[in-house]
Amino acid sequence: MQTPTRSTLAWLLQIAYTTARLFTRNGMQNHAAATAFYFLLSATPLVLLMSYALQWLAHLAENSRPATILMAALYAQLHLDALGALGFIPGKTRLTAGSVSFFTLLLSSRGLVTAVQNAFRVIFPDERRRGLVVSWTLPFVILPLLFLLILLSALAQATLDFLAQNQLIGHANAALLGSLNGLLGFLVIGGLIFVAYWRLPERRPGARAAALFALGATLSLIALFAVFRAFFKLENYNGIYGALGSVVFVLIGAYLAFLIFYVWAQALYAYGKSDVTALEKLFLASHGAGATRLESYVFADTNRLLEKYGRVFVAGETIIREGDTTQTTYFLYAGRAAVYKDGPDGARRIGTLEEGELFGEMAYLLGEPRTASVIAETDVTVLELPPATFEELMRSSAPLARRVVDVLCQRLERMNLASAGQTGA
Repeated sequence: MQTPTRSTLAWLLQIAYTTARLFTRNGMQNHAAATAFYFLLSATPLVLLMSYALQWLAHLAENSRPATILMAALYAQLHLDALGALGFIPGKTRLTAGSVSFFTLLLSSRGLVTAVQNAFRVIFPDERRRGLVVSWTLPFVILPLLFLLILLSALAQATLDFLAQNQLIGHANAALLGSLNGLLGFLVIGGLIFVAYWRLPERRPGARAAALFALGATLSLIALFAVFRAFFKLENYNGIYGALGSVVFVLIGAYLAFLIFYVWAQALYAYGKSDVTALEKLFLASHGAGATRLESYVFADTNRLLEKYGRVFVAGETIIREGDTTQTTYFLYAGRAAVYKDGPDGARRIGTLEEGELFGEMAYLLGEPRTASVIAETDVTVLELPPATFEELMRSSAPLARRVVDVLCQRLERMNLASAGQTGA
């Protein structure tokens, strides 16, 4: 008997393996690249807004000392001189022309949200679709709010760093305010990821699970930003790509960020399907279905399934009674059972169930009472699958669905032969 800790580690390994397999099969690298591209296009309205804000701030700075400090902080901490020289911040002569295409640029923001939604439809497959009104209005609500929150957090942090460096406020106060601002940024990013994980899938996961995986994604993004700050320098990209260095730098960062975002979303889906995936591997392995050596190792632990779905019947105990209206499906994990059907002369044995066989599915699939009784011949251990779990198994695994149909046809044929033999007698 494995310890709970070892069983939990085996379960986490199964989730990690399923996440990696689905992530690769779904081509999420391509979705991350497409989303990063749309993110780069959608950031242009933010640059235009910054341009307007800078002109307004420059006007205020003529008569306002706080505005002058804020203006100096932005230029010093965000390197706005360099961005202006590279053309990221349009000058006065280009600002009017840029504002004309503002609506077009907002449409590119819709492309960003659409890219995320398409990726989530692949990660969380479902046949339902959102309404047309929601699909078109969602980007114009989410993205302005997202960019505004990010901009405010960046501006606050830049101002605090400038004030601390120039000794305009005490270092203790700057550290405290910086920590509060960092916490606020963490909550904003984590909250946005949580809302995406919880509300974007059509079949929504639990709020607790969504919050847990959103926390993991947020911490991973913070680690990514720290690595970028330590090892990736904008000057290096400018030296290689020239004026396009900044674009390449942002594009690479956005790609890695969305890659992390989608990895944790795929892990959330794998977490919700962990039971179904493990049951599928167990059933197919029992029928001799080919599995890789890695899959055999990852899904070798069945203790968690036995604890959740397992039930023991002693020899002679009835597992299924003919005529019952229950719809539970059973998997014979260990032991042997016999199948009996009532007749004029009493119960007649019509078959035997060995380890690894699925039974009891006819009542659910046909929507009818039990057509035979199943009695344990030895002490047996079965996995009891509720109708919802069995339905999810059938929907998620085409190989398993084919095997269930094959077994169902064979069973119907045996019952017909048994009924014919009984009639002939």
